[in-house]
Amino acid sequence: MRRVGSWLDGPRAALNNLREQANEERPQWRGQNLGLPERGPGSAAPAGRRLGAFLIDIVLAALVAALFTMPDYPENWSLVAWAAITVIPVSFFGATPGMVALGIWVARVDGATMVGPWRALVRCVLTALIIPAVVWNFDNRSWHDRLTGTIVLRR
Repeated sequence: MRRVGSWLDGPRAALNNLREQANEERPQWRGQNLGLPERGPGSAAPAGRRLGAFLIDIVLAALVAALFTMPDYPENWSLVAWAAITVIPVSFFGATPGMVALGIWVARVDGATMVGPWRALVRCVLTALIIPAVVWNFDNRSWHDRLTGTIVLRR
């Protein structure tokens, strides 16, 4: 039987009790709560690959925008190109060009085959806001992943 403790034990005992509970419930690897393998194909993609794929997509979008707006300053065309490079491929194929280059992809948690346009669009908009994309839980799922029911996995 587990000892719960009381307020008479003081704040230090309560803190120790919380730490013990957290250690008991914490999964051993990222994605374990979702039934994902510890490593290899189908495991949760690491943060470094996700960031690398994002940077590749940004550079690619800037190059595409510069190609079509060479004499003028690109203004917001880089953002438009990045949105197109992000939303269209993720909707139908589950990966941006940067994700393909680094061997990761977006999958739906419910097991459906396509991410779909609305999920890809919401992910893109929240990524543009930065904060929802960089606040992650233990399963390497950020706010935009949790809101859209998706996860980024290794290939």
